[in-house]
Amino acid sequence: MKGVVGVLALQGDFREHKEALKRLGIEAKEVRKREHIQDIKALIVPGGESTTIGKLARDYGIEEEVRKRVEEGSLAVFGTCAGAIWMAKEILGYPEQPRLGVLDVAVERNAFGRQVESFQEELEIKGLGPFRGVFIRAPVFRRLGEGVEVLAELNGLPVLVRQGRLLASAFHPELTEDPRVHHYFLELADL
Repeated sequence: MKGVVGVLALQGDFREHKEALKRLGIEAKEVRKREHIQDIKALIVPGGESTTIGKLARDYGIEEEVRKRVEEGSLAVFGTCAGAIWMAKEILGYPEQPRLGVLDVAVERNAFGRQVESFQEELEIKGLGPFRGVFIRAPVFRRLGEGVEVLAELNGLPVLVRQGRLLASAFHPELTEDPRVHHYFLELADL
């Protein structure tokens, strides 16, 4: 695998994603400005605070550039937790929240509870097998559009979905030592 992967570094746990990529031998570039998007084929949007990520991405012109690149098919995107919320077309209860809006899902923020109710759970990921999911104020995908494939569920609720070259997880694979979800994304991005 070769190539540079961008990690949105406006807020949240972007350092953990960079470390996960480093373990796979992939160069990670911090994305903080619109021009940082131009030479990457893949972007990871970390967990953090979805409203803040959305507002900053909009203010810095990143939202518009990422949306353009996704629509033309030249950028794969992986969002974890808040990153998945930012990717969604609809955020239930927050219609005005800034978002990328490229993933055809309706997402519910904090669906599994508040920060103090964080937990880990064994998941079965399609094509990857068992995976320890770390859930922190995790969202859930409530409505799935055509072309959205469920790769993992928790208690019957989708927590990992894919639509073309878009991947979104309610959990935090970067907080484990298991690189398989990141590796899956790199394959999806043709890296």
